[in-house]
Amino acid sequence: MSTTTVPPSDPLTWKQADIDVHVATRGGEFAGFVEFDGAAHVLRDERGTDLGTYASLDDACDALDAATRPAPRSGLRSVPRSGRRRVRRARA
Repeated sequence: MSTTTVPPSDPLTWKQADIDVHVATRGGEFAGFVEFDGAAHVLRDERGTDLGTYASLDDACDALDAATRPAPRSGLRSVPRSGRRRVRRARA
């Protein structure tokens, strides 16, 4: 397992590894691959998890890009349950 942190702004880089296989990296780290099975483009992530089948190579490439980008962070910070204070309301 890699401990390298890849900035989310790094684009995916695609290389054709075989006639029916395209491999993606992001920041030099393996990100996933697309294999054409004769009928559809099968997408797998860096761990080999099936991410679906797509009609075109471009659709599969776009899907991997979307799947491997971290979710945007909001300006709000979540407070762990253990750090929350319970507010008691006065009864009427």
